[in-house]
Amino acid sequence: MAQKIAVGIDVGTYQIKVVVASQDSREQRAKIIGTGFAQSRGIRHGYVVNRQDIAKMLQLAIREAEKSSGVAIRRAYLSVGGVGLEEFRSRAELLVSRADSEVTELDLKNIIEESERKISSRLLNRKVIHAIPLAYRLDGERLMGSPIGMKGVKLELDALFLTALEQHLNDLIAAVEDVGVSVIDVMASPLAGSFVTLTKAQKIAGVVLANIGAETLSVAVFENDVPISVKVFPMGSTDITHDIALGLKISIEDAEQAKRGALINSVTSKKQLDTIIAHRLSNIFALIEAHLKRLGKNGLLPAGVVISGGGSGVTTIEDIARVVLKIPSKKASLMVEGKSKVKNGTWAVAYGLCIWGLTNDIESSSFSTIKENASGFITWLKQFLP
Repeated sequence: MAQKIAVGIDVGTYQIKVVVASQDSREQRAKIIGTGFAQSRGIRHGYVVNRQDIAKMLQLAIREAEKSSGVAIRRAYLSVGGVGLEEFRSRAELLVSRADSEVTELDLKNIIEESERKISSRLLNRKVIHAIPLAYRLDGERLMGSPIGMKGVKLELDALFLTALEQHLNDLIAAVEDVGVSVIDVMASPLAGSFVTLTKAQKIAGVVLANIGAETLSVAVFENDVPISVKVFPMGSTDITHDIALGLKISIEDAEQAKRGALINSVTSKKQLDTIIAHRLSNIFALIEAHLKRLGKNGLLPAGVVISGGGSGVTTIEDIARVVLKIPSKKASLMVEGKSKVKNGTWAVAYGLCIWGLTNDIESSSFSTIKENASGFITWLKQFLP
């Protein structure tokens, strides 16, 4: 029986993670058959600072994944994240092109392009990696779903564009290709992680996925099964470690252990430690609260906040999130098939890339792709249907 294989590569600030997954015609979900990881070097806050260092560590992670899966890795899906990710909003309107006034795929393509053209002056040094339709209107009436096949004169669109710094994206792709792996496609890390940490019901009701990495906080907000915002802040779990080291006057190594629940000695006050951690986590969730307020969604997401990433391991994190955001709170758990050793949310992005690569299902992921542009680097257009 033919078996499909997909590889996801997540280059984070702290670790590089590689997941190999398979799927045959009888399986409903991708099964993880191999993983590999290595300490990350050459990247800060999601920015590429040394391509050679990234390639060297990536080679180690890929070799481990090849050994555990028995698969030679030659092609992969790649995530892009960090503070270089930025969102832009645009509104456009066009007359329906057909004489009989029926909306076609060409009209949708044209209005997306017009939306991007309207913000082109703000996209200096940036590459659009996702174009997401948030709301269509036909002759002034807001629509639920795609307008294709409907009849009208004027089509309007509110769109969200997710962009990456072009040089960073090019360097990241080049680092992967330096080790002999071609990049099939790229995806924003918060969206990749959502495939295996959020259910469709949560995305429809309204939910925020908060990924606390080593140096960045990534926030993806979903409503009606559409990502309505993606934001990255330059704050992460390393800031908690530094706060502990300064507050308790201990080494960075001991502070990291204390953050994870190990009291260093009897002199260390658990109350003082908890206060330091709670203060920084409150600041982190205050950033999310302020962002939700700008969107008009603070306190209005019934599915609450789902917390993933390496910084989600702090024991009190759910309680603090619930108090600050005033919505339900829970830690992410991966929706993994079979008896995989991969269970925690730090693997969500790499595994989510595999899910996307194997299924490529518009119905389940709400988007389609357009791959390579004339420059030879990976670029594609994601069309999310509201």
